[in-house]
Amino acid sequence: MTWQDFLKGEIKQDYYKKLLAFVRHEYENYTCHPDYNNIWNAFINTPLEEVKVVILGQDPYHNYDQAHGLAFSVLCKELPPSLKNIFNEMANDLGVEISQDGNLTYLAKQGVLLLNTILTVRHGMPLSHQNKGWEILTDRVIELLNKQDRPIVFILWGNNAKSKKRMLNNPKHLVLTSVHPSPLSAYNGFFGSSPFSKTNHFLVENGLTPIKWYK
Repeated sequence: MTWQDFLKGEIKQDYYKKLLAFVRHEYENYTCHPDYNNIWNAFINTPLEEVKVVILGQDPYHNYDQAHGLAFSVLCKELPPSLKNIFNEMANDLGVEISQDGNLTYLAKQGVLLLNTILTVRHGMPLSHQNKGWEILTDRVIELLNKQDRPIVFILWGNNAKSKKRMLNNPKHLVLTSVHPSPLSAYNGFFGSSPFSKTNHFLVENGLTPIKWYK
C-alpha cells in the first residue's frame, strides 16, 4: 500500500469530489495557502512505507511565505511563535543549541509525517476550510497509519490533535500527548514534555534509526 493506492480509493468517494470542487473554487477565487502545488507535500516527502513518526497540526498558516504543506513548517525567515516553542523544547530536551530556519522538510525526509488535519486555508482566515471534507480524508489517513504492522510514534499537541487518540489502538505504536506549543498553553505542559527524546528512545528500542531533530 502506498499513498497513491490509498488516494485512488478516496477520489471515488462523494465527500472527496465535493472537497476537490470546493478547493478548486477557493483557489480560483481567493488567495489560499499553501500554494496549490504544495498541498500534498506531507505525503510526497514522507512515503507511507517510510513513516516512523506522525506530528499532527490543525490547519496551515494563513499568511504569505509560510505554509508549504508540512504542519508547523514555514518558508519565511521569521519563526511563528509555536515553532519557536517547538525549537526551544527541542533544545532543552536534547541538550543542544538550535538556531535554524523553520523549513522542516529535513524531518519529513527522515520519516516524520507532518500532517495537518485540514490541508488548505484562505488567506488571513484560520479554519476557513474546516468541515469541507479534509477532516474525513485525514481521519482515514490516521486510521490507515494505525493499522500499519510496525512501530510508529504519534505526537499529538493540543485538543484538536488529542481528539484523534481514540483512533490509535494498535499496541505496536507509541502515542505522546501534551498541550499545544502555542504561547497560550506551552507553559502548561508542553515545555518539559520531552517528546523528541521519548520518540528516539522508542525508535531505538524497536530497532529503528532515531530522528535527527535539528539541522
